[in-house]
Amino acid sequence: MQIFNNPSINDWQQILQRPAINNDTLQNTVLHILKSVQTEGDEAVKAFTKSIDHIELKQLQVAPEVIKKAGEKVDAALKNAIDIAIQNIRLFHQKQVQAIEKVETMPGVVCWRKSVPIEKVGLYIPGGTAPLFSTLIMLAIPAKIAGCKELIVCTPPRKDGTVSEVILYTASVLGIEKVFAIGGVQAIAAMAYGTASVPQVYKIFGPGNQYVTAAKQFIQQQGVAIDMPAGPSEVCVLADESANPDFIAADLLSQAEHGPDSQVVLVTNQMIIAEKVIKAIEQQLNNLPRKVIAEKALQNSKFIIMDDLEDAIALVNTYAAEHLIIQCEHAEAIAEKITNAGSVFLGNYSPESVGDYASGTNHTLPTNGFAKAYSGVSVDSFVKKITFQQLSQQGLQQVGPAVMQMAIAEGLEAHKNAVQIRLNQTI
Repeated sequence: MQIFNNPSINDWQQILQRPAINNDTLQNTVLHILKSVQTEGDEAVKAFTKSIDHIELKQLQVAPEVIKKAGEKVDAALKNAIDIAIQNIRLFHQKQVQAIEKVETMPGVVCWRKSVPIEKVGLYIPGGTAPLFSTLIMLAIPAKIAGCKELIVCTPPRKDGTVSEVILYTASVLGIEKVFAIGGVQAIAAMAYGTASVPQVYKIFGPGNQYVTAAKQFIQQQGVAIDMPAGPSEVCVLADESANPDFIAADLLSQAEHGPDSQVVLVTNQMIIAEKVIKAIEQQLNNLPRKVIAEKALQNSKFIIMDDLEDAIALVNTYAAEHLIIQCEHAEAIAEKITNAGSVFLGNYSPESVGDYASGTNHTLPTNGFAKAYSGVSVDSFVKKITFQQLSQQGLQQVGPAVMQMAIAEGLEAHKNAVQIRLNQTI
């Protein structure tokens, strides 16, 4: 890990850079897979799964009976935990649904907006080194609340070609029937273009590594919508002297264990806090089953000392973290000054883990600085907002003259005539 002491604002961008692999190599690989799946369909998906993951698939879709029986292998305590998470996440997201409100902007001129569900959506659920069934909960619940008709799930298979029972059980509880044992770029391609086995969708959701993120960005250019550029996970902790170093270390490690390309950042106003956190990390790291992965991620970590709290807040906003934890005495006041973050956790007793699993908020969030312009997933992510307007004769008489004046000023005579012809017949 690297330590920076009161760096100049001119150095912030360089210090806060995310880890990345060779971009040319990444893009060439992703484009090759996308084009192959687009033209060769299922056969290309199977071929890449064999060459990249060393897994030979006989069929891509998980049989419905396998999904139904998956719960037999899931521990009862875990089932109960999943139920709690589903309840909290559903409650939080249900409150995001807005009733239609008609607005009469002038007498006889009524406008309104309606949320219409996206009919077909694809959910990418990372498997890799950890089956993220929690991501399925986070994506499927708002999709169901929004009213999406068809949900397609793609998730990487295990070495024997099967899918994690917990993911399948979660899919069953959420009423999802179409699950495919496909991971990586080939999964994004299959959902974007459609194959003989995998239905084509209109929008793709879900986080992934840099290859998956690049694939989503490419297919977006081709007309398939995506939720956001969501790549490797990251966390930033803003801490003052009131923070608990053990808590901070645990929070940093909880993100570091996601993958070797994850990044953790600590911003604090005292060097002693950073030193205590480093010691705590060394102690906690030895007890982690994913120690090797966390150690690699910690190589990308940054510990930044900022004597002035306002400067520290400015630096945090510059970083625009996916997860921001504020372990400070006046956490709520500081939170009011946060303008760039995916999800914010306030105080010593709000670990990022609760947002990952069961507090109710969504954990599919913008990474890599995209929190400056993107929001996390919500019910709104699964709908289109269509506007409507209805005018009576009186309404057109009220607003028509203004429309004609503006159309004439822009040189659009036909626009003016569309109003004029109606007004002429009402005289």
